[in-house]
Amino acid sequence: MIRQYKLRFYNFKLVALLLAISLFGVQLVASASPDLRNKQLLGVVTGVVILIILSLMDYSWILNFQWIMYGFNLLMLIGVRLFGSEAGGASRWLDIGGFRFQPTELSKIIIILFFAKFFMDHEDDINTFKILAESAILLAVPLALIYAQPDMKNTITVTVIFCILLYVAGLSYKIIGGAILIAVPLAVIFLSIVVQPDQTLIKSYQRDRIMSFLYPENAEYQEDIEQQNNSKTAIASGELVGKRLTSDGYVSSVNEGNFVAENQTDFIFAVAGEEYGFIGCTAIVILLLLISIECIRMSLRAKDLAGKILCCGVGSVVAIQSFLNICVATGLAPNTGTPLPFVSYGLTSLISLFIGMGLVMNVGLQSSAYNKELKKKEIDKKEEYL
Repeated sequence: MIRQYKLRFYNFKLVALLLAISLFGVQLVASASPDLRNKQLLGVVTGVVILIILSLMDYSWILNFQWIMYGFNLLMLIGVRLFGSEAGGASRWLDIGGFRFQPTELSKIIIILFFAKFFMDHEDDINTFKILAESAILLAVPLALIYAQPDMKNTITVTVIFCILLYVAGLSYKIIGGAILIAVPLAVIFLSIVVQPDQTLIKSYQRDRIMSFLYPENAEYQEDIEQQNNSKTAIASGELVGKRLTSDGYVSSVNEGNFVAENQTDFIFAVAGEEYGFIGCTAIVILLLLISIECIRMSLRAKDLAGKILCCGVGSVVAIQSFLNICVATGLAPNTGTPLPFVSYGLTSLISLFIGMGLVMNVGLQSSAYNKELKKKEIDKKEEYL
């Protein structure tokens, strides 16, 4: 379970990047809502401890429990459906022993782990109809439970991550091309239906968010677009270095003015832009980009397909959520409520990401170079014995 590894194979660069972005996140959360600072800091400390422990645990051993993890994932999502706490028109949280957590965030990591093992076991027949149908059904069950919360953004996010996992597993380009030819028209048809006032595919608040993005000038949707307009104003007001570094006494539009709701989560990027300006926003983007790249780099060194899929899956979660959050904060996408990885307040999201990163670290520790060194030592020992 826990193995001894050589220290020189430990990815201290990734640890440094994670600490930098997480501590920056603590500072931003404290600026947005001072009473949440200690909770966020506790989440970072807990996450780092979990990361270190998991980085020393053999991920191949963990993947042997894929079906137990899959069942646990379904139990969590069913629990949300039956006993979940409602907020903002959606039931996405479970309250257990005074702790409140969002199972969907952990579910994304579990789905990645499950399919990493599943696709490796079926590496030779991944392009057969039987395996593709089985994987689609296995995805559809948790996906339906996520969609029913309702949680459209995570339904789409998990679907995109699944497609990335399939690609990394070796899906044929012919199948990919055919899927794109089918998916694009379906997406257009879906969008044309959901913009209709009497549609029933999505909730009314979800439709309003889409409509406010498509028709921002329409007075009917001004309340929905106002949050994003204020977010853009806050980012622009920070200019190059932000108000905190210039000691500007002007009342900030996001923090003291409270013009943007949930600025500690969904619009934390607006807080970064206002307080630390273009430099602060660029630092966040670069750190998140480097973390994603480091995950890809680990995947290229993985000893097997499961490790490769695991690294690419976790890296995709960071990249996709970062892209969505920043696009929402800058008005380039409709409001989705997606947290900014390692920066936004939210202990479930934060710890789930650290769990994923801990496993990525272990993939790196068991890199092809490390395994070659172990094999060489085994051969040398045999030769000495002979």
